[in-house]
Amino acid sequence: MKTTPADTIPALVGRLRATFLTGKTRCVEYRKNQLKQLYFLVKDNEEAFVDAIGQDLGRPGMETTFAEVIGIENDLATSISQLSKWSKDECVGAGPPFMLHGTKIRKDPKGTVLVLGAWNYPITVQLGPMVGAIAAGNTVILKPSELSPHTAQLIADLWSKYMDTETTAVVNGGIPEATALLDQRFEHIFYTGNGRVGRIVAEKAARWLCPVSLELGGKSPVIVDASADLKIAAHRTLWAKAFNAGQTCVAPDYCLVDRRVQDKFAHELLQAQREFWPSRDHQERDFGRIVSDNHWKRIHSLVSSSKAELVVGGTAGADQAKRFIPLTILKNVDASDSVMTDEIFGPVLPIVPFDTIRDAVDFVNERDQPLALYVFTSCNETRDYILAYTRSGGVVRGDCLLHYAIDSLPFGGTGPSGYGSYHGKAGFDCFTHERAVVDAPSYGMLGKLVEVVMARRYPPYSKSKLDFFRFVLPKLVWFGRPPQPTRSSKSIDHPPSKVRTTAPRHGGHPLSLV
Repeated sequence: MKTTPADTIPALVGRLRATFLTGKTRCVEYRKNQLKQLYFLVKDNEEAFVDAIGQDLGRPGMETTFAEVIGIENDLATSISQLSKWSKDECVGAGPPFMLHGTKIRKDPKGTVLVLGAWNYPITVQLGPMVGAIAAGNTVILKPSELSPHTAQLIADLWSKYMDTETTAVVNGGIPEATALLDQRFEHIFYTGNGRVGRIVAEKAARWLCPVSLELGGKSPVIVDASADLKIAAHRTLWAKAFNAGQTCVAPDYCLVDRRVQDKFAHELLQAQREFWPSRDHQERDFGRIVSDNHWKRIHSLVSSSKAELVVGGTAGADQAKRFIPLTILKNVDASDSVMTDEIFGPVLPIVPFDTIRDAVDFVNERDQPLALYVFTSCNETRDYILAYTRSGGVVRGDCLLHYAIDSLPFGGTGPSGYGSYHGKAGFDCFTHERAVVDAPSYGMLGKLVEVVMARRYPPYSKSKLDFFRFVLPKLVWFGRPPQPTRSSKSIDHPPSKVRTTAPRHGGHPLSLV
């Protein structure tokens, strides 16, 4: 990977800021053309991207095409088709005495923005935010992750062939280049990665009072109750965990499973593993590799330190030279086990048993809010209870990862899993300033008429002037004073009585939620 000289970065940022002030990116048709160019940058070079990501991550080509190529192309197609609608001024009504004023929300670009990408999905989490930034009319710098160097270099090589380098640019490099970028002033910074670096980005941005979007991660749980179809739950959870060798920010990090069906769920996982990867060794072509030696050592250490019961995998089949960690499933995992300390970000799936749904909810709430939460249950009341008493960036019932692939849904975290959203219109909104505009009549007969009314705000003040505004300004009130607040019977200490018990499909006693 060819590194961008750090000393050229201030001039590059200055050039993009100057271009923004020319108004070139204000034109909606120009933005559409740039999005079309970005679409064909990916479309024309699909095989090159598959090969580059294969070199960086050892990822199977189908995973790259399915999860990244098709996804970014769809996101671009949506943005191109909807941009005229998204970018239109939004007219809003105003009550008296402003009924004759023109009031609207203008969709303005923020300015010059920075996108700091991540290595695990080098197309969607790097080019994905660029879609929203370009659509909103900003000038943009993209810094791809140095941990996926082949893809970073491919993007840099292709950029000038497809994109207008007066309004967008790619900067390659590591920590010195990232630091040089963060020392510059931007109007928005979009970072995808881990919380440690996220804090550094936020601190750097605070110098300029620059808004930041942080797409981080965390330990995203899967809750499986006794009413779930365990075979479907196992197949979908295992696919999501093993996808990209577990190096996915919304990968299932651990499973909370009703204790009565834990063994059956583990058996279904084992059956699914045998179906997906018949050879079950490091030569398996449909299983990815860990991105670096340091990440391999970290995951290997988590597994070797675990005190849980091994279902399959473990350290015996690990191969550091090939950065291979076998798919590992653990059951009867304790909350203090090594695999429960931090986000795993690898092909290791712990199963933590629970006795009641409330126990599972408490387990989730005792930890940082996850980026995603997955639920397998046939009981709607159980689903609603989990939704009501947990927090997460997104939720999927009956599957995993799918909310990321649907560009009509905003994607983002909450609390330590990040803040800010993107994808589709949410990406456009992320990089857009909603500018309040009031067009007050100030000339001609209409201006004089409005002045007669509004002149009552001028000194000298009087009771009659205030009485006038007391009459015309307040909104119509249709509500009375509420009663004093009392302890709710639907607090977390007292789960809703509406939640019912459900007979599990796989034997055992009826499920008690409380």
